[in-house]
Amino acid sequence: MSSEQLGVKEGKLAPCPDKPNCVSSQSTDEKHGMKPIPFNGTAEEAIAKIKTILINRKRTEIVEERKDYIRAEEKSKLFKFVDDIEFYIDTANESIHFRSASRTGYSDMGVNKKRMNEVKEEFQKA
Repeated sequence: MSSEQLGVKEGKLAPCPDKPNCVSSQSTDEKHGMKPIPFNGTAEEAIAKIKTILINRKRTEIVEERKDYIRAEEKSKLFKFVDDIEFYIDTANESIHFRSASRTGYSDMGVNKKRMNEVKEEFQKA
């Protein structure tokens, strides 16, 4: 998926493709769906925590940032494949929606789901 197709449109992140290499908190199917990250406090505090987590991840670079949205790219260690990671702050529901997807290939061997579980865990610790 090209970067022009990413982002938030009417409160929604791009849907996952019909491949098992994407997870999203806005997806309703079992293959792609995960629960959003709940937060307390302000959207600014939530986005700052996410930003700190991403900065501390190896091979991760933040490429777009707004007050309610962050997009990052993370490269795989061995083959340097790029994954797109997005976070959208839903202030009305005090939730952080996310999408993590491989740009190429079919399967990701669970890498995107593992990544988002790690981010959730770090967020809840912070």
